[in-house]
Amino acid sequence: MRFAWRAAVGLVLCAAIVAGCKRASDAAGSAAGPTAAAGELKTFPIRGKIVSVDAAKGSVVLDHEAVPGFMDAMTMSYKLKDATVAGELHPGDRITATLLVRKTADGFEDPQLDQIVVTAQARPDYKPAVNYHVPTEGDVVPDFKLVNQNGRTIHMSQFKGRVVLLTFIYTRCPLADYCPRMNKNFAEIEKALEADPKVDKATHLLSISFDPKFDTPAILKSYGGIYAGDTKEKFEHWDFATPTEGQLEAVEQFFDVGVTTGDSGTLNHSLSTAVIGKDGKVRAWYPTNEWTPAEVLAAMKSAAAA
Repeated sequence: MRFAWRAAVGLVLCAAIVAGCKRASDAAGSAAGPTAAAGELKTFPIRGKIVSVDAAKGSVVLDHEAVPGFMDAMTMSYKLKDATVAGELHPGDRITATLLVRKTADGFEDPQLDQIVVTAQARPDYKPAVNYHVPTEGDVVPDFKLVNQNGRTIHMSQFKGRVVLLTFIYTRCPLADYCPRMNKNFAEIEKALEADPKVDKATHLLSISFDPKFDTPAILKSYGGIYAGDTKEKFEHWDFATPTEGQLEAVEQFFDVGVTTGDSGTLNHSLSTAVIGKDGKVRAWYPTNEWTPAEVLAAMKSAAAA
């Protein structure tokens, strides 16, 4: 199935941003695709409600909230890269997505929607193939089992008594604002925790890959070493792991991680980062890449002091 509700789906907008879009180019865009425009690719999280769907043109009109750091709230049209998924979207559906734009000398051009996740359905008669759970403060995290970079089986309940910061990545991720950004943020948090031994002892970091076929323990160990260091001490405080066989879907669904197959073996996916308290319950959840290390570090320290 090419489209899963609350799963990330690659959708590309090839038309230029319409008049009124702050900081965007006023020039008309090309429908040739994302490679038609030169310039640095920028990504921004976007969320809103679908106003209309044009299956013939493979586009949707989206009434979206303000895009932090880029544009104000507005309603505008977005063209879909895979026109066939238009039949799976309906007016009134609420979605989150990644807005991709190319920054050129003239401004921002060729806006695109990627990593779309349907967060609420407008059609009550449509039964989703998968029901995803949205992490909420106080939710008890199941005792998921994982295999870490050392090939050792670990499970969530073993961290009871410590605050766990976890996120989702895969080692082949090509988008700098996705997995690499999560890793760099975690590395910054890890460094800050090392400077506070008391809090460091009461916390643990966990990066979970949703690509177990490729991300073997050996690959995770090499990859994790880039960010966390490959010493025993570092990996004792920050694990890189994959869910054990049969648990991948359950882990993704509990933490609201949508994953679908993209081009050339890549994976389209949403983001999910959570702070788990010492009691094994969700303390905070971050569904985008907009959180800062300082913000999350403060949440971890608060949880550790509780």
